[in-house]
Amino acid sequence: MLTKFETKSNRVKGLSLHAKRPWILASLHSGVIQLWDYRMGTLIDKFDEHDGPVRGVHFHILQPLFVSGGDDYKIKVWNYKLHRCLFTLLGHLDYIRTVQFHHESPWIVSASDDQTVRIWNWQSRTCLSVLTGHNHYVMCASFHPKEDLVVSASLDQTVRVWDIGSLRKKNVSPADDLMNLSQLNSDLFGGIDVVVKYVLEGHDRGVNWATFHPTLPLIVSGADDRLLKLWRMNDTKAWEVDTLRGHVNNVSCVVFHSKQDIIVSNSEDKSIRVWDVTKRTGIHTFRREHDRFWILASHPEINLLAAGHDSGMIVFKLERERPAFSVSGDSMFYAKDRFLRFYEFSSQKETQVLPIRRPGSTSLNQGPHTLSYSPTENAVLICSDVDGGSYELYIVPKDSISRGDTVQDPKKGAGGSAVFVARNRFAVLEKSTNQVLVKNLKNEIVKKTGLPITADSIFYAGTGNVLCRAEDRVVIFDLQQRIVLGSLQTPFVKYIVWSNDMENVALLSKHSIVVASKKLVHQCTLHETIRVKGGAWDDNGVFIYTTLNHIKYCLPNGDSGIIRTLDVPIYITKVLGNKIFCLDRDGKNKVIVIDATEYIFKLSLLKRSMTMS
Repeated sequence: MLTKFETKSNRVKGLSLHAKRPWILASLHSGVIQLWDYRMGTLIDKFDEHDGPVRGVHFHILQPLFVSGGDDYKIKVWNYKLHRCLFTLLGHLDYIRTVQFHHESPWIVSASDDQTVRIWNWQSRTCLSVLTGHNHYVMCASFHPKEDLVVSASLDQTVRVWDIGSLRKKNVSPADDLMNLSQLNSDLFGGIDVVVKYVLEGHDRGVNWATFHPTLPLIVSGADDRLLKLWRMNDTKAWEVDTLRGHVNNVSCVVFHSKQDIIVSNSEDKSIRVWDVTKRTGIHTFRREHDRFWILASHPEINLLAAGHDSGMIVFKLERERPAFSVSGDSMFYAKDRFLRFYEFSSQKETQVLPIRRPGSTSLNQGPHTLSYSPTENAVLICSDVDGGSYELYIVPKDSISRGDTVQDPKKGAGGSAVFVARNRFAVLEKSTNQVLVKNLKNEIVKKTGLPITADSIFYAGTGNVLCRAEDRVVIFDLQQRIVLGSLQTPFVKYIVWSNDMENVALLSKHSIVVASKKLVHQCTLHETIRVKGGAWDDNGVFIYTTLNHIKYCLPNGDSGIIRTLDVPIYITKVLGNKIFCLDRDGKNKVIVIDATEYIFKLSLLKRSMTMS
């Protein structure tokens, strides 16, 4: 789990991630609703008109609205731009558990302890239908993302699927709603607009959550019997497909991941669990020491999840999205979709080179995270977390760059950090002994060298040298002479980027950039409030880097500025003149043309003042 943002607060009972902005709503047991910017880590607003806990909250997909439902039996619709509640919908006779906007119609669905599900029109501010049938608290209800269906889960041990097709036909436009009002009122408790399509029975304790799969005819449910159940449905029937066991207390919430074939669940057993939908097995468990989990939210567009617990919430990712790549002159090797690919900057042509073997483990974060390349031998080293940290060595046949169909068994070894240090030699960090093993292309050890500091990672630092990383410092070490060439105290370094002439290095931490000489003599430090994502040096010796939402520059004297804003994070691979080459989170190559006038002008002033002095 990669935690992106965390808050400390009263117990979080409801969550909603905004579809377009980096925002999250958290509704608290104290009655307050918080609006956070999870990218900046700032509280934008607070809304506190409910009396008692607010259990349900949901952003509208298009309008500047959100809806909330609380223990005061009230549903409130808010405009976050106006910072106020627009109106309150009354009708429920007990606590409201969940509220949700429809993706198209001007509707809200709500679930309540009064044993009903209600559908409301928020434009005409009326109740369209009361769905009766459950005989205990209804813990959640939600619309199907595409079809005219609602799913609800109740402590009566059932999950119900409701057909709302007739209601849809009856309420085509807001004008029709007002005309049909008298007819609707007469139908209200007859329930003829909404019919129960299926009643899913299989849990033997109360069901706390049920939700539809975004694209497949599947439902997943979680209950007080500590089980998750997977259900399939067609036009005529629904049936239980499988049961997922592992939680040791009530399952609070369960969601399908929007991008991957996985289910995420959380529980009062203080854990979040990740399950493989196809294999129907547990992949991973994340535990908290003292906090029971209550709610989950999955971002509709991107690889982001949020979970609410007893003392706040976390926004997190299950897997890193940074593509592994290595640049050499005009070309780059990078990993994407289990293939090694080749990209030529001058022609902007990309080629599939060879398949990277599928890891045997089903665990998370098993993809490549570093890639090292030896141009003379056309050899590629790929490191990942497979088997607790391992590398794979591929020799790329010269002709396969044009074909991309060669399957080869790579040479493998243990060690989560491996880099080429010479034409046909690579170094592997052996953490247990704090040694570097130098190996040849046959994967044979030719030398062992102890390190001067306890390192958890190594990087290339010129022929025969490695840059060793510890928690609070980096050291450049000559493997041949076994001497320290340079040492520098730094925040924890995540990535390093050498200048084209290997004279300077940028050491990238989460929130800072340290620029140093090749002997690690400190030149300047930049601090960023937003996460630093990556960078590259241009031919003038200016370091161009990205944060989550900006492309920026750093001059040799530490002067910096914004070049442009970004909608989505990118990873810079090369800077050529006013062109920035980069990879996005899907591993696609992109070229961004920038205006370099500002920093080129500043650089010329800097050079002039240096020559004059």
